[in-house]
Amino acid sequence: MESTKIDSLHIEHREWLKKLDFYQEDLTILKRRLEEIAAKNTAKDVLSMVEHFQNQFIIQKNEIDEFRHSIKILGNEIESIINKNPIAINRQRIEDHPELRERMERFEKIFHELRMELMRFASKNF
Repeated sequence: MESTKIDSLHIEHREWLKKLDFYQEDLTILKRRLEEIAAKNTAKDVLSMVEHFQNQFIIQKNEIDEFRHSIKILGNEIESIINKNPIAINRQRIEDHPELRERMERFEKIFHELRMELMRFASKNF
């Protein structure tokens, strides 16, 4: 297992939490946009796609919530280590979590693709 500096991992976790806040807000904006489309276009194929996007938004919201929870659990572990030995935290090492980094990259990629898919749909149906 690889290790990394505690302070570096802590900074990365804070960045992820800020990104998740951004994506949460963006999800709200995308939902509003979808509501506008649904209100102006009641064709069956459009409503079917609206439902598709609503389902995807639920999935993404759940992923944001679960990922935020995972980060906070690790943050609590880091905080516990720091509290046990607050001296030289910039040199202390902790087990790295590359799977979380990969999870964030996958999430961002999927979210971006979903946003682009909605924008293409909106340009055709609004």
